[in-house]
Amino acid sequence: MRLSWTAFTELLRCTLLGHLRNRLALVLAVAFIPLWIAVARLCTSDEVVRIWLDAIGAPLSAPASQLGQVASALGAITMVAGFITFTETFQSRQMDRRLLLAGYPRLPILLAKLAAVALTAALLALYTTILLWISLPVRHAGPLALALAGAGLAYGGIGLLLGSLVRGELEGFFLIIMLSLVDTGLQNPVFNTLMDVAGLSALPLYGVNQLALSSALTPHIPWSHGLLSLTWSAATGALALLVLHTHRASRSPRPRRTRIQAG
Repeated sequence: MRLSWTAFTELLRCTLLGHLRNRLALVLAVAFIPLWIAVARLCTSDEVVRIWLDAIGAPLSAPASQLGQVASALGAITMVAGFITFTETFQSRQMDRRLLLAGYPRLPILLAKLAAVALTAALLALYTTILLWISLPVRHAGPLALALAGAGLAYGGIGLLLGSLVRGELEGFFLIIMLSLVDTGLQNPVFNTLMDVAGLSALPLYGVNQLALSSALTPHIPWSHGLLSLTWSAATGALALLVLHTHRASRSPRPRRTRIQAG
């Protein structure tokens, strides 16, 4: 038990240090999120848009600029969280395999990475909530922060899985960017006012998008929709553990056969 806890804390420290050394990720987190929110505010009109929210079972009427800022904040968090987690996981997976071969248990390695994803998502959500609070008349800041953290958890888990699977960084970046663009584009109420695309509820951002829009712009708080992102995070984490197990099995040294020579 003590060995597992020691392994977890040490691996968590190393993972967080890896995040801090990623200067490009830090620049994206600090500069890209407010820039993306500002672009949505400046490039979207103040015309009132009427959309339907499944989470509250009622229509919502709000200026397009406000809807666009919430949607853009979610999109920015997904890209930053996915990029940070993927980069660290991809660059450290050789070391992870060495640790597995050296006898480190698989579960503390994965739990340390998931804990780093959760901390990263929480910090990004807090920062983004403050930015939206300054720019919007936010009704419920707490639930909005939970929705933003859920978006970071979902795409952080996707980045963790892709970092364990893909062979090159370019492929991972492309998959994260394309999935984020498709997801946020379909969830954006400014572009998709009907919000009735088939399969929309199966996308990672569906639940947190409903919670974020409701919390920021209505008096309602649909807590249950925020739990959907945890499903995505749990599923990607379980798949990442399976990948670690597969690598452990495929890289384990095989016992050598000794030949007995006849006298």
